[in-house]
Amino acid sequence: MAGAAGAASLIGTLAHPLTGTVGHNALWLATEVSALLGLTAVTIRRSPRRQATLSAGLSGAAVTLILLRAVWQGPPELVFGACAGWALGAMAAVGLGLYLRRLDDNRRRSVEEATRAQRLGLARDLHDFVAHDVNGMLVQAQAAQAVAGALPDPVAEALRRIEDAGQRALASLDRAVHALNEPGPGIEGLERLADAFSPDVRVKLAVEPGLELGQEASTLAYRVATEALNNVRRHAPRATTVEVEICTEGDVLRVRVEDDGGGSSQSTRIGGSGLAGLAHLLAARGGTLAAGPHRRGWQVIAAIPAWRLVRGPGTS
Repeated sequence: MAGAAGAASLIGTLAHPLTGTVGHNALWLATEVSALLGLTAVTIRRSPRRQATLSAGLSGAAVTLILLRAVWQGPPELVFGACAGWALGAMAAVGLGLYLRRLDDNRRRSVEEATRAQRLGLARDLHDFVAHDVNGMLVQAQAAQAVAGALPDPVAEALRRIEDAGQRALASLDRAVHALNEPGPGIEGLERLADAFSPDVRVKLAVEPGLELGQEASTLAYRVATEALNNVRRHAPRATTVEVEICTEGDVLRVRVEDDGGGSSQSTRIGGSGLAGLAHLLAARGGTLAAGPHRRGWQVIAAIPAWRLVRGPGTS
């Protein structure tokens, strides 16, 4: 709206000298300028950076030049002074939009940090409760193995497996809580994930050359790929190939995971806490996630907004 209104206003302004028209309606001029300044501030606050730059540039230029309708025949110093004065108003609108945008970013980060702290506390509590029960199972299994007299081989082997499984469960709990305290892995870990996925499934990994991401964007991309691959393991036992593609489309990072395991009867993939929780996470960060049958299998596509990207000098 800011871009369209700015373009229309500029056309109206330039039409005056082109047609030799001089004059303006003061009430209409004040209304038009107020609307353009409001749209400039809103688009700077709400829109993606590239779109905000273009749209606010048009509306800001329209405000700067709007007095040409009345003074274009005047001396150069009058024309320059009129444009410079209105340019200050456009700059003030841009400054207000940037200030509100920063407040929005700070508020969003505060909510994310509070949510993370709350989840971390819940995870620690869960760790303590589960670890206590698993440790009790381990003690019982170890005590059973220490009783006097030889145990039948099947019983001894079952107790040994219970003890090993309990030790692994405790180690997994410790790793999970530790991972919550550290930044998650990024796209640099996808190659290792693909290599270790399954000997029966070929994972084709394609990452856009020269792509540089901030930590959060990279972590989100990794989580999408991980959840989609886990879905393949759970719900597509016939899959032989999985394609993982990460690239940019304009100002959006696109993550696509597609398998050939059949999609028509796999509607259960979208349920549960996996993809649904991931979709909620992406939506809270301004992104989107879509999943469904595609060609011979299932496809998951995620879009991460531009403000999560960090482009290096060599990135196209």
